[in-house]
Amino acid sequence: MHMKQRLRNGVQIWQVDYILGDNPRATSYMVGYGNNYPRQVHHRGSSIVSYKVDPTFVTCRGGYATWFSRKGSDPNLLTGAIVGGPDAYDNFADERDNYEQTEPATYNNAPLLGLLARLSGGHGGYNQLLPGIYMIYAD
Repeated sequence: MHMKQRLRNGVQIWQVDYILGDNPRATSYMVGYGNNYPRQVHHRGSSIVSYKVDPTFVTCRGGYATWFSRKGSDPNLLTGAIVGGPDAYDNFADERDNYEQTEPATYNNAPLLGLLARLSGGHGGYNQLLPGIYMIYAD
């Protein structure tokens, strides 16, 4: 295998491992993965009790005041969502109102999905990576 290809795969695997918990905090930034993951996701649907548990109608204001603002763990697990993650110093505050770190978004999930797709796709002779990615890490 070409040296740059190995290096790119090594970086990809390291990035996936970091997101899934191989980091200084031993925290998975994927909700529901491992033992230590975000429990107070900045997401209204996961912070409000399920209709199956409590069929009482929840108004928009009531959902915010009663459920979204509370400090407990989410009653609905948003399994598989990637949250914003730690700051530059690996600090992470698992608090629902800390939207910078606990909000799941497509721009958080897409890079992991791209890395996993690339790793599972093998090496069919096509380089689907952007040219600048490996240059950041290469000599």
